Amino acid sequence: MIATSNLGMRFSGRKLFEDVNLKFTPGNCYGLIGANGAGKSTFSRTLCGLHTNCTGKILWDGKELNAKSRLKHSYMVMQDVNHQLFTESVLDEICLSMRTEDRAKAEAVLAEMDLLPYRERHPMGLSGGQKQRVAVASAIASERPLIVFDEPTSGLDLFHMRQVAEVVNRITEQGRTAVVVTHDPEFILRCCKFVIHMEHGKIQESYSLCEPEGRERLLRFFLNEMG
Repeated sequence: MIATSNLGMRFSGRKLFEDVNLKFTPGNCYGLIGANGAGKSTFSRTLCGLHTNCTGKILWDGKELNAKSRLKHSYMVMQDVNHQLFTESVLDEICLSMRTEDRAKAEAVLAEMDLLPYRERHPMGLSGGQKQRVAVASAIASERPLIVFDEPTSGLDLFHMRQVAEVVNRITEQGRTAVVVTHDPEFILRCCKFVIHMEHGKIQESYSLCEPEGRERLLRFFLNEMG
């Protein structure tokens, strides 16, 4: 289990988020929602160890982990995946994320994401949606216990959005934890069991989607956001 205790962060004197106390249990996916600028991406990057100057604690099975240790346990699919594609081929990109290289397994992951025909292509030569799926495939292949997705469906059509949702479900079925920052209610309903609502750097509410009331609260949020 991952737990945050009074987690907070400031930048240039401004609070980005504060007093975040949450628990993430293995085998579940959590949807992180809120208005633009609510602190969602900064919080998720901190959870993964990509930001180091936070206050409070992040505990993993009761043991406090520093940022370097969290990086070893986590994999983040960034909103702009151009920042995390480094190799000369799509297949090499998947292999790079693996603790022990297994090209046959990497090809199986690419096939799962409809990317096998592009395995020899340079990642930067793909479309935006294809790049997004390469980053998701890398997260799957990493086998790390925490996978964080920051707007994973941006640039994807409906078919591939649903495909990524199925992949997230398989990740949690393997006992891993997933956190998804998204503005896509259908994606949340397809793969998330819990919702965390953040505004102005604070957690407003968290609830389960296993009950009809939870689904109503989620849809009400998006209706209000669109209004």
